[in-house]
Order: sequence, then structure tokens, then C-alpha cells
Amino acid sequence: SYTVQSTTRRYNMPCTLVKPLPKTSARTADRFFHWYHCPFGKLLLSGSDSALSSIVFPNQQPAPADLWQQNASVFAETCKQLDLYFAGKLKVFELSLAPVGTEFQLSVWRELLNIPYGRTTSYGAIANKIGNTKAVRAVGGANGRNPIPIIIPCHRVIGSDGSLTGFGGGLPTKTFLLNLENSEQLALPI
Repeated sequence: SYTVQSTTRRYNMPCTLVKPLPKTSARTADRFFHWYHCPFGKLLLSGSDSALSSIVFPNQQPAPADLWQQNASVFAETCKQLDLYFAGKLKVFELSLAPVGTEFQLSVWRELLNIPYGRTTSYGAIANKIGNTKAVRAVGGANGRNPIPIIIPCHRVIGSDGSLTGFGGGLPTKTFLLNLENSEQLALPI
């Protein structure tokens, strides 16, 4: 299983763990970055030499932090898997991840990893799965703050009426990703 690290606690995510995370906080471990060219622009990847901690969409890009070093080799496996994903040949990522968030956000992000490739679900269904049926808006907020989109598939969450709702990368990018995955079902009570 993936391990996700918050500033205070580590969580196991229901995917294959490739290598363990460092014991340091993901925020202090962000020392490296790389620009990844994808079909809708450049993604900014950041993380340590042992885990990916963020992917930033083209429409949101800040400059890399002053202390970060550009290093393509640190992100070689991430880029390889993204290449396969965008070619339609990869459905499950196997990477070490280190997103930083609140306990609630981490619970939502763990649940996002359970949404199968090519399927979608609603914010309400996610709230139900984490045991807090009244937290639909909070689930939407946590979804919007997902620091590792695409790999933690927040694009697979849609409105309960089947509508495409907000997405950090923009609705055209969300539509692109859902079409790439050939999503046929608009709501899935996972």
C-alpha cells in the first residue's frame, strides 16, 4: 500500500508501495523539481529523492522554491508512469507519495485512490465512504486541495447530478482526463 505522510502521522493508502517514505516532513523534504510536458501543458513536479509531494497544473504554476534543485532523474519513474498513463497504457500508479494535509484531507485523498480508472463518483459518495455524510462540501474542499492530482485522482469526482464541477487544472483538463480514461459512468457509489 502507498504510505501518505502528514506532518504528524503516516497513513497506508490502498495501492502498491514501491519504496518507503522518509521520516521527515514532506514540506521539508521538497528539495527537487522537474517540469513534465503533458498533452495540456507543463506540470511542475516536486518532492524529495524518495517521494512525490506535488503536481502543479499549468494554470496554477508558481516558480519553484528558491531552495529546490531541478533534477530530472529524481522524477524519472514518475515521468515514465505519466507517459504510460497519457498513452492509455497505465491504469494504476505505483509511486511513493508524500502529500501534506490535515487528517481530514488525508482521509479524503486515501478514498480518492479507491476510485477505479475510468469510473467516477460523487462528493457525497466520498463523504459517505469516510463516515461523515454531512461533510460533502468539506470533501469538495479537500478534493480541491489535493496536492498530487492525476495520481491521486481527484478528477474522478463529479457532482451528484453528473455535472463536472470545479477542478484545479480547469474543467477542460478534467474533461480531457475523464475522456482519456474513457469514463462512461457518471456516478458510481463506491
